[in-house]
Amino acid sequence: MDLMNSLSERAKNAPESGIVEVINYARGRDRLLPLWAGEGDLPTPAFICEAAQKALANGETFYTHQRGIPDLRQAIADYYDRHFNAQLSPEHVFVTGSGMHAIKLMVEALTEVGDEAIYFTPAWPNIVAALGVSGAKQVGVPLSFSEGRWTLDIDKVEAAISPKTRVMFINTPANPTGWTASLDDLRALLELSRRHGIWIMADEIYALYHFAGGRAPSFLDIMEDGDRIVFINSFSKNWSMTGWRVGWIVAPAVMGDVIENLVQYTTSGVAQFMQQGALAAVRDGDAVIAENVRRAAEGRDILCDRLLATNRVETLKPTGALYAFLKIDGLTDSRKAVFDIVDKTGVGMAPGTAFGPGGEPFIRACFLRNADQLRDAGDRLADYISKL
Repeated sequence: MDLMNSLSERAKNAPESGIVEVINYARGRDRLLPLWAGEGDLPTPAFICEAAQKALANGETFYTHQRGIPDLRQAIADYYDRHFNAQLSPEHVFVTGSGMHAIKLMVEALTEVGDEAIYFTPAWPNIVAALGVSGAKQVGVPLSFSEGRWTLDIDKVEAAISPKTRVMFINTPANPTGWTASLDDLRALLELSRRHGIWIMADEIYALYHFAGGRAPSFLDIMEDGDRIVFINSFSKNWSMTGWRVGWIVAPAVMGDVIENLVQYTTSGVAQFMQQGALAAVRDGDAVIAENVRRAAEGRDILCDRLLATNRVETLKPTGALYAFLKIDGLTDSRKAVFDIVDKTGVGMAPGTAFGPGGEPFIRACFLRNADQLRDAGDRLADYISKL
């Protein structure tokens, strides 16, 4: 105990992931259908792996650019031109060791110990934990849930702002709820940022997973030079690269030296051969994105239609992201429920308790998977629900 007592309180208080808890409990079981994590079931496409393998064979194993190799930074800028009609310089782009690394660097850059950061709850738990580990106070603003839909009340956001507020973390389309900000929502949030001098950390990782057609609205559609906005993104979802741990930041170019230093003192940069794989993905992988979005839309319909047909699930189909956030009649303790469900059905899901206030009665299921697996999962869950 003396060893543990000597650790920092921030480290000791870092919460256990409620998602990892159930994964560890059930990993490796026969007939398991793992819908608990935010990833699909397809491995990284061969052309991406081959680019990394070629780079390894060519000896690209040395220290490299802290901000990311120039070709990759240019390719990410080109990605924004194609998909967002946004003209960015490579000087706005910084390659990181995952989207999570990007978030942690921006938390360090934008907050001091004791500062406050607003986020919308239920929320992906990693952002909340990252703030806590860095010593910032997490201020959750609840999304409203009514008739199966999640909405944001801008007045609640403004009421949560204090003189200590430094950052708003805005994830849209959102994990786990699927809430997707409208352009009017984004305009109102940007107006708050400008009026109160608050940074926006925009997590738009799921921007292309938008099931109403086209991509989701983005702060890139409305921002102006001088706005306090940084963007977080990752190669994980678009190109089936979750295990690669490569992401990026888009930020004002003037922040370049600060971000480069933070990279230096955390990872000292992403391996160059991995960046070559990422380059192949973002340069040549638009068809991969399109296929993943198609599979997600199909999976959403298969899983949600089957469960909504039970008349025991309140949640409607989400408009974005990769998750059905299910409110099942008769289930109130989602942590207890996910263990029972995996024991009795073999379907692994994440408890809503893992996503903070407002998530307690919900269960999250990722639908970026094989259609037949989702039909099977839907049938197993429907049978479970019928017996409650």
